[in-house]
Formats: sequence, structure tokens, C-alpha cells
Amino acid sequence: MNRAERLAAILADFAKVEGALLPVLHEVQAAFGCVDAEAEATIAAALNLSRAEVHGVVSFYHDFTAAPDPRPCLELCGAEACQARGVDALLAAARQTAGERVRVKTVYCLGLCSAGPAARTGDRPAVITAPQSERTKRSQPALNDSALRPSVAPNDAA
Repeated sequence: MNRAERLAAILADFAKVEGALLPVLHEVQAAFGCVDAEAEATIAAALNLSRAEVHGVVSFYHDFTAAPDPRPCLELCGAEACQARGVDALLAAARQTAGERVRVKTVYCLGLCSAGPAARTGDRPAVITAPQSERTKRSQPALNDSALRPSVAPNDAA
């Protein structure tokens, strides 16, 4: 099945679905690795939308790309909960380590807020176990022996 036939088949699957744009775009992205200008025009015609409407959705959501990228993709959550858990330091380290071999990008939100920082490769979300961030260390001093002792000086104890 060639590209045009595959795109036509995807559109046929959603022909009677109300609000089919997002599901169609996800299917096209999965099938071709991108939603290019040609696909946008075909989708717009099939769903009776303007090309601008389709392109607006494609360019708004991080899930869609205009050109295929063969590199594996690591997505790191950049939402507030993951920021509080040190994702910024992980993002910098991931980009440095990955170089050009892996595409590293920030997304919002992966839905693992209570356990973050969160990451995803493909359809597999994961929680990253990372050392405490410097900000967290400053705001939550570690308990040590002096923190557990009473604050009474030895001369005052009598």
C-alpha cells in the first residue's frame, strides 16, 4: 500500500467519527513519522476543514512533526511538578549525553506528577529516579544528629 492509499485508508476509518481531526493526525503521525503539508491538505479536504485549521492543530501540539526524524525520541516532562523534582538538570544532562543520536524534547504533562520527574519513549512513560536537586536540598535541610537534639544548652540543663 503506497502513502496516498494508506492516508486514504486512515481517513476512511474516521469518516463517520465526529471530531476526527486529532485521532486522524495521531494515526498519520504514527504511520508516516510526520504530518507534512501534503497530508495536512488531504486531511483538511476529507474532514471539510480549512488547511489553516489543520495546520494550526499540527503546529500547536508537540505530538506532531512536519518532517520525519528517524532518531529515537526521549520526552521529558517540563511541567511544574517535574520542575520541582529537578527535571531541568536532567534535561541538560540528557541533551549533553544524547548529542545528535537521540532527539530530546520537553513536553507538558505526562500525568505522573506525584512521582516525577517523568519521561516517555514511544508510548512508554517512566519515572526517573534522580538525586535531589540543589533547590530541594536548600529548601528541605537534611535531618542530622544536631536536628534531633533538644535546643537546651548543657549549662541550662541543671
